[in-house]
Amino acid sequence: MAAAAEEKVRTSGDLSRPEPTPVLPTVNPDAQKSEKAKPTSSIHASFYVIFWIACSSGVILFNKWVLDNQKAKFHFPIILTTWHLTFATIMTQILARTTTVLDGRKSVKMTGRVYLRAIMPIGLFFSLSLICGNLTYLYLSVAFIQMLKATTPVAVLFATWSLGMAPPDMKKLFNVSFIVIGVVIASVGEIKFIWTGFFYQIFGLTFEAIRLVMVQRLLSSSEFKMDPLVSVYYYAPVCAVMNFVVALIFEIPKLQLQDIYNVGIWTLLANAMVAFLLNVSVVFLIGKTSSLALTLCGVLKDILLVGASMLIWGTHVTLLQFFGYSIALSGLVYYKLGADKIKEHGTQARLAWADYGVRHPALRKLIVLGLALFVFILVLGGLGPVVAPSYVPNTIGSSKYLSSLIGDKVGDQST
Repeated sequence: MAAAAEEKVRTSGDLSRPEPTPVLPTVNPDAQKSEKAKPTSSIHASFYVIFWIACSSGVILFNKWVLDNQKAKFHFPIILTTWHLTFATIMTQILARTTTVLDGRKSVKMTGRVYLRAIMPIGLFFSLSLICGNLTYLYLSVAFIQMLKATTPVAVLFATWSLGMAPPDMKKLFNVSFIVIGVVIASVGEIKFIWTGFFYQIFGLTFEAIRLVMVQRLLSSSEFKMDPLVSVYYYAPVCAVMNFVVALIFEIPKLQLQDIYNVGIWTLLANAMVAFLLNVSVVFLIGKTSSLALTLCGVLKDILLVGASMLIWGTHVTLLQFFGYSIALSGLVYYKLGADKIKEHGTQARLAWADYGVRHPALRKLIVLGLALFVFILVLGGLGPVVAPSYVPNTIGSSKYLSSLIGDKVGDQST
């Protein structure tokens, strides 16, 4: 009996057992293959952030320099806008035929009816916003323009209600009121306040808000989902034509070939290239970052532009403007993110900052020192005397023109 049992145990131990297989697969084979096939980007997200900030700030500073250059005297903002849109049209057509960057347009069911009823009206308001925006550079400083642009969410909110996209919400109105209060305080503190430039900026913001709401309505349908570069592919041609018609009436009769030579053909080409790269950078930024990063990048860009305006053109920014703009930017972040998101991201930021200080103590001290120095320069600029050279636009409404008229009158009376 014992020998039989021992034999049974020995025999069963010699048998080969199959490998146990799970009832359900623990890894999706298709997903595993796609992960292996999907190339990982070696470029950090911070590169796209820096690239977008550089392009966005570069366009604004470049446009201001071209239009406000007293040596070149190229005071043709509508022609400059037309040139940007013409260049964008050419570049998107080239990219569509030679690369895969604009392949997203193939999924858009664009017909002649849709183009006439949707794209052309959006293009009209886009053209008007660009024209008014560039006209503003002839009258106001870059710093004050950025402060006024903080009211864009307010204009979009009212446009949304006016066009019936959403019912009025008093809670949202209360949230954006802090932005308005901050901008009003900043406007009161503006030393070189010119009503003409102020109204141009307000009209530009209004047209831009209507355009954004119309785009939101168009993109609410899954058939018309498109990234910013594909949008430029459709909007740029019609906007270029509309701007050219306006320029043909108001600016082209005054334009001379010498005006183009004064500013430089290569300068205009570089200016258009930077404007086009801004649209390209937006595509990559949206795909690589979150909504929080977009909001904070916009705030950082505006602050840097205010500082750049003070350094490059000697713009005098008062402490009252700093105070008002701080309120406006805080209200802007609160409106876009909300209290819960701010608390959540604030906690994450504190933990990340503490961890960064442990790993890189020297770099953390350097960053703190740099920020403190930047704030000190801004405050010092606000406390300084008003010595910035005044700029008077070369237009009919300028004091120079009025002075010449008064001088002629006095000369006539004396004779």
